[in-house]
Amino acid sequence: MAKTIVVKQIGSPIRRPAIQRATLKGLGLNKMNRTRELEDTPAVRGMVAKIPHLAVIIEEKG
Repeated sequence: MAKTIVVKQIGSPIRRPAIQRATLKGLGLNKMNRTRELEDTPAVRGMVAKIPHLAVIIEEKG
């Protein structure tokens, strides 16, 4: 079983640079307080690290 993480969007993409909005979209997040369970890979962790003011990891599974 692969390790997964739960990512939660905590900030709005309104008035953010296009690259930050695209990163949220790539994570599958589009509205405030939505969560998404994603595979724990360096790519996903790097995407979350680029936008710590918009999304956070709230839980690690596996």
